[in-house]
Amino acid sequence: MLRVDELTFAHPGQARPYVFSMSAAPGEITAVSGASGAGKSTLLDLLAGFLIPATGTMTLDGRDLLPLAPEDRPVSLLLQAQSLFEHLRTDSNVRLGLPARTPRHEADQKVKAALADVGLVGLDSQRASTLSGGQKQRAALARTLLRNRPILLLDEPFSALDDATRTTIRDLVLQLTRERGWHTILVSHHADDITAIASQRYVIADGQLIAV
Repeated sequence: MLRVDELTFAHPGQARPYVFSMSAAPGEITAVSGASGAGKSTLLDLLAGFLIPATGTMTLDGRDLLPLAPEDRPVSLLLQAQSLFEHLRTDSNVRLGLPARTPRHEADQKVKAALADVGLVGLDSQRASTLSGGQKQRAALARTLLRNRPILLLDEPFSALDDATRTTIRDLVLQLTRERGWHTILVSHHADDITAIASQRYVIADGQLIAV
């Protein structure tokens, strides 16, 4: 179980700090929504370790995660901006989700399977700069899913996808979350996505997480 208890953080000049408390079960998707500027990105940055809270705790199955640097946390993060390397091939971008020591043949198989899962068969050799916005989003998602870490943070991951692809990728995230026991945190403005795949939902209001 992922547990966040009374994490507090204030940006410079912020009158009142954010105070975040929540829990997320393995194999389930927990959705977080809220108005623009409510603190959704701040929450993800705290969970990923990019921001350091003033007080509070964050544990996974009883293990304290706060002392860990971002690269050492059991967290995969997909931001709204796809963050692909435009000069690299699609498969090279996705391969970055695997440990550097992964044997070449094994890596090739995993990348090929990940590209197939997100509907990018045949685009492995294309440079990222030539992909459409939706294709870039799918490639970034494939790379994130390959990391296969216990906590998966998703920031509007389906925003650039057409309706048919959106449903397919949404279902894939739910399937992998269940099969691999991930603690998936989905930040989304889209009620349809939340209703379709989330087991529980929080709303950020007045700087706090409220279960709904």
